[in-house]
Amino acid sequence: QVQLVESGGGLVQAGGSLRLSCAASGISVRVNHVGWYRQAPGKQRELVASITSAGKLTYTDSVKGRFTISRDSAKNTINLQMNSLKPEDTAVYYCNAKFFELSPGYWGQGTQVTVSS
Repeated sequence: QVQLVESGGGLVQAGGSLRLSCAASGISVRVNHVGWYRQAPGKQRELVASITSAGKLTYTDSVKGRFTISRDSAKNTINLQMNSLKPEDTAVYYCNAKFFELSPGYWGQGTQVTVSS
């Protein structure tokens, strides 16, 4: 059974930083596709950053240069370092892991990130 549990969200002022972590069980973050998504109120869920099983990194344009996704094989976690946060980054952030790139995969319960101006 695959389980993903996010942590690290919270309230931060614009320009600040947060680090999100997602603890995975039932799936290896090292050899599978993992990523972070977010959903703001009234908007669709969108991809923030991802790593494929081959190690290819993808970032949505609005976070390039500010966010960094990584995976810790020893702890089996997926991390998202978020710097220079902006109010428009406010959303619920979800981690996702999948065995196959085109499958919907598995989701965590989400963690709220709120950036005040």
